[in-house]
Amino acid sequence: MTKKIIAVVILATLLTSCVSKKKYVELEQDLTDTKGELQKTTIEKENLEAKFAVIEKRVDVYNTKINSLQEENNAQMAFVGDNLTVISKDTRENMNATLSNMSAEELAEAKTLKDSMNLAISYKLKKSIKENDLENEINVNIDKTVVMISVADSLLFRSGSYRVNSKAYPMLKQLADVIISEPSMDVMIEGHTDSRSINTTGIIDNWDLSVKRSTAIVRLLQNKYEIDPSRLIPAGRSSYLPLTDNDTKENRARNRRTNIIILPNLNKFFALLAEEEVVKL
Repeated sequence: MTKKIIAVVILATLLTSCVSKKKYVELEQDLTDTKGELQKTTIEKENLEAKFAVIEKRVDVYNTKINSLQEENNAQMAFVGDNLTVISKDTRENMNATLSNMSAEELAEAKTLKDSMNLAISYKLKKSIKENDLENEINVNIDKTVVMISVADSLLFRSGSYRVNSKAYPMLKQLADVIISEPSMDVMIEGHTDSRSINTTGIIDNWDLSVKRSTAIVRLLQNKYEIDPSRLIPAGRSSYLPLTDNDTKENRARNRRTNIIILPNLNKFFALLAEEEVVKL
Protein backbone atom coordinates (compact mmCIF):
# COMPACT_ATOMS: atom_id res chain seq x y z
CA MET A 1 0.00 0.00 0.00
CA THR A 2 2.77 2.34 0.98
CA LYS A 3 4.60 1.56 -2.28
CA LYS A 4 1.50 2.48 -4.27
CA ILE A 5 1.15 5.83 -2.51
CA ILE A 6 4.82 6.66 -3.14
CA ALA A 7 4.44 5.80 -6.84
CA VAL A 8 1.41 8.07 -7.19
CA VAL A 9 3.26 10.97 -5.56
CA ILE A 10 6.27 10.51 -7.83
CA LEU A 11 4.04 10.42 -10.96
CA ALA A 12 2.19 13.55 -9.89
CA THR A 13 5.50 15.34 -9.29
CA LEU A 14 6.80 14.38 -12.73
CA LEU A 15 3.59 15.55 -14.44
CA THR A 16 3.68 18.89 -12.62
CA SER A 17 7.32 19.37 -13.60
CA CYS A 18 6.58 18.66 -17.29
CA VAL A 19 3.67 21.19 -17.45
CA SER A 20 5.76 23.95 -15.89
CA LYS A 21 8.65 23.41 -18.30
CA LYS A 22 6.32 23.48 -21.30
CA LYS A 23 4.76 26.71 -20.12
CA TYR A 24 8.22 28.21 -19.65
CA VAL A 25 9.25 27.30 -23.18
CA GLU A 26 6.07 28.93 -24.53
CA LEU A 27 6.69 32.09 -22.56
CA GLU A 28 10.30 32.21 -23.64
CA GLN A 29 9.22 31.91 -27.29
CA ASP A 30 6.67 34.67 -26.80
CA LEU A 31 9.37 36.89 -25.35
CA THR A 32 11.67 36.18 -28.29
CA ASP A 33 8.87 36.96 -30.75
CA THR A 34 8.00 40.19 -28.94
CA LYS A 35 11.63 41.32 -28.99
CA GLY A 36 11.77 40.58 -32.71
CA GLU A 37 8.61 42.62 -33.40
CA LEU A 38 9.92 45.47 -31.28
CA GLN A 39 13.20 45.50 -33.17
CA LYS A 40 11.32 45.43 -36.48
CA THR A 41 9.08 48.28 -35.37
CA THR A 42 12.10 50.30 -34.25
CA ILE A 43 13.76 49.85 -37.65
CA GLU A 44 10.56 50.80 -39.49
CA LYS A 45 10.19 53.86 -37.28
CA GLU A 46 13.76 54.94 -38.05
CA ASN A 47 13.15 54.44 -41.77
CA LEU A 48 9.95 56.49 -41.63
CA GLU A 49 11.69 59.25 -39.72
CA ALA A 50 14.45 59.32 -42.34
CA LYS A 51 11.92 59.52 -45.19
CA PHE A 52 9.96 62.23 -43.39
CA ALA A 53 13.16 64.24 -42.92
CA VAL A 54 13.84 64.04 -46.68
CA ILE A 55 10.27 65.12 -47.50
CA GLU A 56 10.43 67.96 -45.00
CA LYS A 57 13.64 69.18 -46.57
CA ARG A 58 12.07 69.13 -50.03
CA VAL A 59 9.07 71.08 -48.76
CA ASP A 60 11.39 73.72 -47.32
CA VAL A 61 13.19 73.98 -50.67
CA TYR A 62 9.91 74.31 -52.58
CA ASN A 63 8.60 76.93 -50.14
CA THR A 64 11.80 78.92 -50.59
CA LYS A 65 11.41 78.78 -54.38
CA ILE A 66 7.73 79.73 -54.24
CA ASN A 67 8.42 82.69 -51.98
CA SER A 68 11.23 83.82 -54.26
CA LEU A 69 9.03 83.56 -57.36
CA GLN A 70 6.22 85.39 -55.59
CA GLU A 71 8.51 88.24 -54.65
CA GLU A 72 9.85 88.42 -58.21
CA ASN A 73 6.33 88.25 -59.60
CA ASN A 74 5.14 91.06 -57.35
CA ALA A 75 8.05 93.19 -58.48
CA GLN A 76 7.11 92.64 -62.13
CA MET A 77 3.36 93.23 -61.87
CA ALA A 78 1.38 96.47 -61.94
CA PHE A 79 -2.29 97.28 -61.45
CA VAL A 80 -4.43 99.40 -63.75
CA GLY A 81 -7.48 101.28 -62.52
CA ASP A 82 -10.06 100.45 -59.90
CA ASN A 83 -10.73 97.00 -61.35
CA LEU A 84 -7.16 95.95 -60.49
CA THR A 85 -6.37 94.69 -63.97
CA VAL A 86 -2.89 93.17 -63.76
CA ILE A 87 -0.18 93.61 -66.37
CA SER A 88 3.31 92.18 -66.37
CA LYS A 89 6.55 94.08 -66.66
CA ASP A 90 7.10 92.77 -70.22
CA THR A 91 3.60 93.81 -71.26
CA ARG A 92 4.11 97.27 -69.80
CA GLU A 93 7.38 97.62 -71.75
CA ASN A 94 5.59 96.53 -74.94
CA MET A 95 2.88 99.11 -74.27
CA ASN A 96 5.54 101.77 -73.78
CA ALA A 97 7.03 100.82 -77.15
CA THR A 98 3.62 101.54 -78.71
CA LEU A 99 3.46 104.89 -76.90
CA SER A 100 6.90 105.85 -78.22
CA ASN A 101 5.25 106.38 -81.64
CA MET A 102 3.06 109.15 -80.26
CA SER A 103 3.82 112.85 -79.98
CA ALA A 104 5.14 114.46 -76.81
CA GLU A 105 1.95 116.51 -76.60
CA GLU A 106 -0.21 113.38 -76.59
CA LEU A 107 2.03 111.62 -74.08
CA ALA A 108 1.79 114.60 -71.73
CA GLU A 109 -1.84 113.61 -71.10
CA ALA A 110 -0.77 110.34 -69.47
CA LYS A 111 -0.53 110.94 -65.74
CA THR A 112 -1.09 107.34 -64.59
CA LEU A 113 -0.56 103.81 -65.85
CA LYS A 114 -4.24 103.67 -66.77
CA ASP A 115 -3.85 106.86 -68.84
CA SER A 116 -0.95 105.21 -70.67
CA MET A 117 -3.07 102.17 -71.39
CA ASN A 118 -5.85 104.41 -72.79
CA LEU A 119 -3.37 106.16 -75.07
CA ALA A 120 -1.92 102.87 -76.34
CA ILE A 121 -5.35 101.47 -77.22
CA SER A 122 -6.44 104.77 -78.79
CA TYR A 123 -3.29 104.88 -80.92
CA LYS A 124 -3.86 101.37 -82.28
CA LEU A 125 -7.49 102.15 -83.13
CA LYS A 126 -6.71 105.45 -84.84
CA LYS A 127 -4.04 103.70 -86.89
CA SER A 128 -6.46 100.97 -88.01
CA ILE A 129 -9.19 103.47 -88.90
CA LYS A 130 -6.77 105.61 -90.90
CA GLU A 131 -5.34 102.60 -92.75
CA ASN A 132 -8.87 101.56 -93.78
CA ASP A 133 -9.86 105.07 -94.98
CA LEU A 134 -12.85 105.31 -92.64
CA GLU A 135 -12.15 108.84 -91.46
CA ASN A 136 -13.82 110.47 -94.47
CA GLU A 137 -16.69 108.00 -94.83
CA ILE A 138 -18.36 108.44 -91.46
CA ASN A 139 -18.22 110.43 -88.23
CA VAL A 140 -15.54 108.93 -85.96
CA ASN A 141 -14.91 110.15 -82.42
CA ILE A 142 -12.35 108.65 -80.06
CA ASP A 143 -12.70 109.30 -76.34
CA LYS A 144 -9.82 107.60 -74.51
CA THR A 145 -10.37 103.87 -75.19
CA VAL A 146 -13.86 104.13 -76.71
CA VAL A 147 -14.32 104.70 -80.44
CA MET A 148 -17.75 105.97 -81.49
CA ILE A 149 -18.49 105.54 -85.21
CA SER A 150 -21.78 107.18 -86.16
CA VAL A 151 -23.40 106.21 -89.47
CA ALA A 152 -26.46 108.01 -90.82
CA ASP A 153 -29.47 105.81 -91.55
CA SER A 154 -29.60 107.25 -95.07
CA LEU A 155 -26.50 105.17 -95.81
CA LEU A 156 -27.60 102.00 -94.05
CA PHE A 157 -31.40 101.69 -94.28
CA ARG A 158 -34.47 102.85 -96.18
CA SER A 159 -37.12 104.68 -94.18
CA GLY A 160 -38.93 102.38 -91.76
CA SER A 161 -36.84 99.36 -92.83
CA TYR A 162 -34.21 97.27 -91.13
CA ARG A 163 -32.81 95.69 -94.31
CA VAL A 164 -29.23 96.88 -94.82
CA ASN A 165 -28.64 98.76 -98.07
CA SER A 166 -26.10 97.07 -100.32
CA LYS A 167 -24.46 100.47 -100.96
CA ALA A 168 -23.32 100.34 -97.31
CA TYR A 169 -21.40 97.09 -97.84
CA PRO A 170 -18.06 98.71 -98.82
CA MET A 171 -18.10 100.84 -95.66
CA LEU A 172 -19.06 97.85 -93.50
CA LYS A 173 -16.27 95.82 -95.11
CA GLN A 174 -13.78 98.52 -94.10
CA LEU A 175 -15.23 98.53 -90.61
CA ALA A 176 -14.95 94.74 -90.46
CA ASP A 177 -11.28 95.03 -91.44
CA VAL A 178 -10.72 97.36 -88.47
CA ILE A 179 -12.50 94.98 -86.12
CA ILE A 180 -10.55 91.98 -87.39
CA SER A 181 -7.24 93.85 -87.13
CA GLU A 182 -7.90 94.65 -83.47
CA PRO A 183 -8.92 91.33 -81.86
CA SER A 184 -8.68 92.85 -78.38
CA MET A 185 -11.77 94.97 -79.12
CA ASP A 186 -15.45 94.12 -78.74
CA VAL A 187 -18.09 95.93 -80.79
CA MET A 188 -21.49 97.28 -79.75
CA ILE A 189 -23.99 98.20 -82.46
CA GLU A 190 -26.55 100.78 -81.28
CA GLY A 191 -29.67 101.58 -83.27
CA HIS A 192 -31.21 105.08 -82.82
CA THR A 193 -34.44 106.50 -84.27
CA ASP A 194 -36.21 109.86 -84.31
CA SER A 195 -39.28 110.45 -82.16
CA ARG A 196 -41.94 109.96 -84.83
CA SER A 197 -44.15 106.94 -84.28
CA ILE A 198 -43.87 104.12 -86.78
CA ASN A 199 -46.66 102.13 -88.42
CA THR A 200 -45.04 99.42 -90.50
CA THR A 201 -45.90 95.74 -90.88
CA GLY A 202 -43.63 93.59 -88.72
CA ILE A 203 -42.35 96.52 -86.62
CA ILE A 204 -44.11 97.33 -83.37
CA ASP A 205 -42.52 100.67 -82.47
CA ASN A 206 -39.21 102.58 -82.45
CA TRP A 207 -37.77 100.25 -79.82
CA ASP A 208 -38.43 97.34 -82.13
CA LEU A 209 -37.01 99.15 -85.17
CA SER A 210 -33.79 100.22 -83.39
CA VAL A 211 -33.17 96.67 -82.12
CA LYS A 212 -33.91 95.07 -85.49
CA ARG A 213 -31.51 97.47 -87.23
CA SER A 214 -28.66 96.81 -84.79
CA THR A 215 -29.25 93.06 -85.05
CA ALA A 216 -29.22 93.28 -88.86
CA ILE A 217 -25.77 94.92 -88.77
CA VAL A 218 -24.52 92.31 -86.29
CA ARG A 219 -25.70 89.43 -88.48
CA LEU A 220 -24.02 91.00 -91.51
CA LEU A 221 -20.71 91.42 -89.67
CA GLN A 222 -20.91 87.81 -88.48
CA ASN A 223 -22.17 86.05 -91.60
CA LYS A 224 -20.73 88.12 -94.47
CA TYR A 225 -17.49 89.38 -92.90
CA GLU A 226 -16.85 86.50 -90.48
CA ILE A 227 -16.49 88.53 -87.27
CA ASP A 228 -16.44 86.34 -84.17
CA PRO A 229 -20.02 86.70 -82.81
CA SER A 230 -18.75 86.63 -79.22
CA ARG A 231 -17.29 90.09 -79.91
CA LEU A 232 -20.57 91.60 -81.16
CA ILE A 233 -23.20 93.28 -78.95
CA PRO A 234 -26.51 94.47 -80.53
CA ALA A 235 -28.45 97.22 -78.74
CA GLY A 236 -31.52 99.34 -79.51
CA ARG A 237 -31.93 102.81 -77.96
CA SER A 238 -35.15 103.89 -79.74
CA SER A 239 -35.52 107.71 -79.77
CA TYR A 240 -34.41 108.33 -76.20
CA LEU A 241 -30.82 109.46 -76.84
CA PRO A 242 -31.24 112.12 -79.55
CA LEU A 243 -28.36 114.26 -80.74
CA THR A 244 -30.69 117.23 -81.05
CA ASP A 245 -34.38 118.14 -80.84
CA ASN A 246 -36.74 116.34 -83.20
CA ASP A 247 -38.38 119.59 -84.30
CA THR A 248 -37.16 119.75 -87.90
CA LYS A 249 -36.65 117.35 -90.77
CA GLU A 250 -32.90 117.91 -90.67
CA ASN A 251 -32.69 117.29 -86.93
CA ARG A 252 -34.72 114.09 -87.18
CA ALA A 253 -32.36 112.90 -89.90
CA ARG A 254 -29.40 113.49 -87.56
CA ASN A 255 -31.08 111.50 -84.80
CA ARG A 256 -31.72 108.53 -87.08
CA ARG A 257 -28.36 106.84 -86.92
CA THR A 258 -26.47 103.68 -86.05
CA ASN A 259 -23.60 103.96 -83.61
CA ILE A 260 -20.82 101.42 -83.87
CA ILE A 261 -18.90 101.51 -80.60
CA ILE A 262 -15.53 99.79 -80.41
CA LEU A 263 -14.75 98.81 -76.83
CA PRO A 264 -11.46 97.51 -75.47
CA ASN A 265 -11.53 94.11 -73.81
CA LEU A 266 -8.71 94.63 -71.30
CA ASN A 267 -8.02 90.94 -70.76
CA LYS A 268 -7.68 90.37 -74.51
CA PHE A 269 -5.67 93.56 -74.99
CA PHE A 270 -3.01 92.67 -72.46
CA ALA A 271 -2.96 89.02 -73.56
CA LEU A 272 -2.24 90.13 -77.13
CA LEU A 273 0.51 92.47 -75.97
CA ALA A 274 2.06 89.54 -74.12
CA GLU A 275 1.81 87.37 -77.24
CA GLU A 276 3.55 90.06 -79.29
CA GLU A 277 6.37 90.09 -76.74
CA VAL A 278 6.76 86.30 -77.01
CA VAL A 279 6.89 86.49 -80.81
CA LYS A 280 9.66 89.09 -80.62
CA LEU A 281 11.66 86.83 -78.34
